Amino acid sequence: MDLHLNLNHDGGLAEQIYTQLSQQIASGALREGTVLPSSRELAGRLAVSRATVVTAYERLAAHGLIRSRAGIGTMVSARRGSAPVVPVESPLRPRAVWAAEQFDVPDPAMPAAEFNFAPGVPMPADFPFAQWRALLSDQLRTSTEAGYADPAGSGRLRDALARHLGVSRGVRVEAGQLVITTGAQQAFDIAARVLLEPGDTVAVEDPGYRPAYRGFLAYGARVVGVPVDAEGLVVARIPPETRLVYVTPSHQFPLGMPMSESRRTELLAWAARHDAAIVEDDYDSEFRFTGRPLTPLQATDTEGRVLYVGSFSKTLLPALRVGFLGVPWTLAEAARRAKFAADYGTAGHLQAALAEFIEAGDLARHLRRMRRTYERRHDVLMSELHDQFGGVLEPIGSSGGTHTAALLTPGNTDDLALTDRARAEGVLVGALSRWGLERPGPNGFVFGYGAIPADRIRDGLAALRRVI
Repeated sequence: MDLHLNLNHDGGLAEQIYTQLSQQIASGALREGTVLPSSRELAGRLAVSRATVVTAYERLAAHGLIRSRAGIGTMVSARRGSAPVVPVESPLRPRAVWAAEQFDVPDPAMPAAEFNFAPGVPMPADFPFAQWRALLSDQLRTSTEAGYADPAGSGRLRDALARHLGVSRGVRVEAGQLVITTGAQQAFDIAARVLLEPGDTVAVEDPGYRPAYRGFLAYGARVVGVPVDAEGLVVARIPPETRLVYVTPSHQFPLGMPMSESRRTELLAWAARHDAAIVEDDYDSEFRFTGRPLTPLQATDTEGRVLYVGSFSKTLLPALRVGFLGVPWTLAEAARRAKFAADYGTAGHLQAALAEFIEAGDLARHLRRMRRTYERRHDVLMSELHDQFGGVLEPIGSSGGTHTAALLTPGNTDDLALTDRARAEGVLVGALSRWGLERPGPNGFVFGYGAIPADRIRDGLAALRRVI
């Protein structure tokens, strides 16, 4: 038979052969029962290796497009895809909550900005990829585990994490109180599953961390935004019927201030009076530059009302998708079962590699190095904000973390319009008003400094200044 295949020998030869043959089968140019050349013969015709043709044939066979018959050879088995697929008009409809604007998914293919001030995003160049690849490779090479494991997570990782949290943050938690999660978002989901009934009231900071807000809303909770001031969440404004309060006390997101000691005491007392739980998101507290480290709410909780959430997305890399939830002992088994109901458990080789990373002291060393790196970027950012934006922006004081916020002075254009214009000029910066939940947030910007080198901050802010 005469096959018409036009190959571009610059690369992807097996893919080209597969694509062109599958298109000819779908169009009917190659009819069912047509015998194809042997892999050796076709390789000779096309001047490619036989392995290339075998790869293409194997893929066609896997999709049911060709089959082999003894004594005959390889033949077309069906004209898959020749008839158009007609979608069925299903009567099924999603819950109304999924149509809400706050559930829009960001486009991961958005081009990178020249000056990336996105909050909460570490720079890939800061991550020890070579060391991490070696750890993963070692675990994949030596591991003999092939079945399901404890859904709460590897005992080795939870032991290592409990020790690390105790030393670095003063968190009082044992391995049995920890659940390893797929990022912080799953930790919020497990907390909701364990503690809430649909319709229960959840109080969140407003402006605040929208993904947590979305998670509780998707569960079916009534989510209420509570204002924040210079001391953090305004406890007096929490609705009395609230069953769960979500807070970021070490570094309020997105404004950046820590919750004051008096407000922390007030919040714990409020939870005790109203029989409520507190979810503490301690998302970037490892990076504090001045003063003594802030004590987590969990460490001062004497009644077992605080659920402690953290992840490695800010400290290491978001792509790892590993987080954790620390719960009071009374909730430990329920949280383990909730994790089992969600996904049976986080990937074992990732947990083993991370346990080794922590046990060897590499996490502590990485955090020390990044603390110095982020402190330098923070100082450059704050200095340039004062120098370049006097009378235009009022930075909100911060002493740690991976982002800071600044308010636009009255009379300036709204932050949404300015961030859109800045993006067109290669500057990616967060609009503070976007983080408002029940009402627009303040008019200003959120500057992340995790993904931009210190020597690029000045030029990035100069480009933003031209836009403003």
